[in-house]
This record gives sequence, C-alpha cells and structure tokens, in this order.
Amino acid sequence: MRKLVDDTRLMIKVCDLYYNQEASQQQIGKRLGLSRPTVARLLESARQQHIVEIRIPGLDTIEYWELEQKLERKYGLREVLIVDAGDSEEDLETALGSAAAGYLQYMIKDGGVVGVSMGSTLYHMVSVLAGPKAEGVTFVPLIGGMGRLRTELHANSLAEQMSRFYDGTFVPLHAPARVSSRQIRDELMKEESLSSAIGLFGKLDAALVGIGYPNDHSAIQATGYFKENEMESLIERKAAGELCMQFYDETGDTAPFRRDNNVVGIDIHRLRKVPRSVGIAGGAEKLPAIRGAVQGRYINTLITDVRCASVLASEE
Repeated sequence: MRKLVDDTRLMIKVCDLYYNQEASQQQIGKRLGLSRPTVARLLESARQQHIVEIRIPGLDTIEYWELEQKLERKYGLREVLIVDAGDSEEDLETALGSAAAGYLQYMIKDGGVVGVSMGSTLYHMVSVLAGPKAEGVTFVPLIGGMGRLRTELHANSLAEQMSRFYDGTFVPLHAPARVSSRQIRDELMKEESLSSAIGLFGKLDAALVGIGYPNDHSAIQATGYFKENEMESLIERKAAGELCMQFYDETGDTAPFRRDNNVVGIDIHRLRKVPRSVGIAGGAEKLPAIRGAVQGRYINTLITDVRCASVLASEE
C-alpha cells in the first residue's frame, strides 16, 4: 500500500490548508482524519519534494547573513551577529554595543534572569539600550565590583543600570571582583550576604560577557584588579583571553591559569549551561581571545565585527 506521506494530492491539500488557509496541524488532522504527526510528516515531505517552497524575503538586506550562518554551522553557535565598524577602538566598541543593545530587544524575555559581566563594550551597550522592554527581569552581576577606578565599567554598575532601564530587579554582588588568594575567595563565596546573587548563577536565562585579553589598556587593568607584572606573566604563559577575569588559552583551556583565578563571581565553566551565553568582542587583537571563548564553549552566541568573523570563518 502506498504511504500517505507519498500521496501528492494529499500533500497539496494539507499545504493549502496550512499555508493558505492558516489552519493548525491539529485542525487539519481533525478535518482529514489524520493524526497530527502524519500532518507534520506530510508538510515536511512536501517541502523536501519542492511541492511547497518557503521563501523568506529580506535575507539579502542582512549584509553578513551568509557569513553569520557559516560561523554558526562551523562552531556550533546558537547565533552570530556581525557588524561593520570604523578603524578606531571607540567606533568598534560603539558598533558592537549598539548591535548588542538591539539584540537584547528580542532576546530578553519577561521574567528572565540575566547575568552581566564588566568592560567597556558592555558599557557602550548599556548606554544605548532601547525598547521594547521585557517585564519582571532580574539582573545580577556575574562578578563582584568594588573599587575606586573606572567604576562605570564594573559589573554591579552595569547590571544596576540595566535593571533601571527595564524597571526590573537588581541583585548586587557586594564584593571585590578579585581578591588576594584562593582561600579568601572561597570564604567570600560562602558569605550569606552574597548568597542571593550567587544563587542566581544556576538560574540564568542569559549571560552578557565581554571578551578581554591581557594588555596594558584592558578593563581589568584599568579597574585596578590586575597589576602590570601580572599581565606580563599571563602573556608569557600564552593566555589568549579572559571572561569574567578568568583566563584561558586559544583552545579554551583554563588549567594553566588556575592559580590566577581568585575571582569572586561565576566560574566561567558554568557559562556552558546558560541558554544564551553572549560574548561581545571585536578587533584583530582579540581574535585569539574570541577563538578560545568559542573553542571552550563558554559562549554560544557571538557578536563581533566583520574582520574577526572573516578570519574565523576561513580558518581550517
């Protein structure tokens, strides 16, 4: 007996009901005496046999659509957004921040829990936030942020500003981002006063993280948490980049830099479990850092510039 999914007339009938008459699969099944899975198989079979073709007008207006798709497939990323930017660092950060702010308009959902790291790119993102706004969103810093230098770049400051924009809830992490020893860090992580923020790390719907790398003008040095000699040591030991002040090499391995991790905040390995872990970075000098973040699976969404994207797409 010929299978129902091979019946051309039935496929056309189902497609007409579904696409032209906007009937649901359940309604079609009831009308034609078919199960819902059979209706779904008929629709899929019709698409495979080109009985119906789905066209999406406007794809050609997204400038880097094909490059974004290539990167998503190549690295197993959930989503890639590519921007064009000028030659200056300020222009690049502005472009990345604007793209990230636009992405948040549909990414952040009502009642969500959003974690925020630190850095100048995220600062630019927060400065250009625009609607529509999700409701009932909770914002939590992914690392502490107490200090006197460049406080506008700290995670607490950025998360609080986002909560005000969204009229949401801000849960602060009142602790230094980095302390002098692992022992002090471990004790601080047990503090009851920090438990509200730390307890949200396992409930994140999204994490917004800047991708940094060891250099003299990085945010982590500008905020006073790493000294010049420490940065030099990290460079000598082939540190490629950092997320939430935790370093890794180009393969994403954090093991060589474990002794440097006295960070009060989320362990970056937990970012792998976040449904939307969004890394925002660009510029040729950050290529190794971006590569390591992607290879380490710490991010599943990447917002970057076209030059970085082109290099990543061309690599073997």
